[in-house]
Amino acid sequence: MNVATRITVFRIILVPLFIACLLYYRPERDGLRFAALAIFLVGAVSDAVDGFIARTQHQHSRLGIVLDPLADKLMLMTAFVALSTLEQLPPSLKIAPWITLTVISRDVLIILGSVLIYYLTGSLEIRPSALGKVTTALQMAAVLMVLLGWPGAGWWAVAAAILTVLSGIGYLRYGTRLLNGSAGEPAS
Repeated sequence: MNVATRITVFRIILVPLFIACLLYYRPERDGLRFAALAIFLVGAVSDAVDGFIARTQHQHSRLGIVLDPLADKLMLMTAFVALSTLEQLPPSLKIAPWITLTVISRDVLIILGSVLIYYLTGSLEIRPSALGKVTTALQMAAVLMVLLGWPGAGWWAVAAAILTVLSGIGYLRYGTRLLNGSAGEPAS
């Protein structure tokens, strides 16, 4: 297991710590919100770090290729679900449920599409699109803004939802081209 993959595993381990902070949050224990914020920020930064290490040190591995997007999905889905459903969170720390549904729906469609492509073709090369990377970054920024209690955080989440839909359409088109044998690069 190389360094980049170890960092990815560390990101996965952060998920239960993040959710625990939000589950036990109460307004009188506001420190837990900041702990959740710090954990999420560490996860977001370590996502960039493990990608940088994998690229610059040529530490790509089959395990890392699977675990890296899994770590992203776990952290982001957990954050969106928690921030839209936990009743103890004040409205300023909430994400609209329709935004969470949009984020989860795209990820579920990508996963199901990937399984279908693998089943039908016998292979699958996971390559995120440029728009997919920007979408993930904006989703992370939206979660950070909400946890900070930023006044315009809701607009960040709406922007993330819009990009989520657009990138989902791009991945759907790419998957269709893969199945038709004319893939090329993922749509940007």
